[in-house]
Amino acid sequence: MPRPRPREDTVTPAFVPGGQRTRYLVTRREDVWFIDFGDEAFGPYNTDREALLFAIDAAQKLGEQGEPTVVLLVDELGVARPIWTYGKDPYPPRL
Repeated sequence: MPRPRPREDTVTPAFVPGGQRTRYLVTRREDVWFIDFGDEAFGPYNTDREALLFAIDAAQKLGEQGEPTVVLLVDELGVARPIWTYGKDPYPPRL
């Protein structure tokens, strides 16, 4: 039986605990993964790990420019959970 997929109109939270941060959302669409950043989507990536590594790398670079960032993984129900936070989690990440 196929896993449930988040609807295309799934809304993720605008507030992330610990303060406002620029968000990189890693989401699954069909059988591939994308990174949603602002109004743009980057990908596709073959695995969630691959998408997470690219998102964390981009978030690290933006964080180094003074912008607080966070990478969130959106699950099958559309719930976003923080995976990596600039200044809090190690870089490079241990995924």
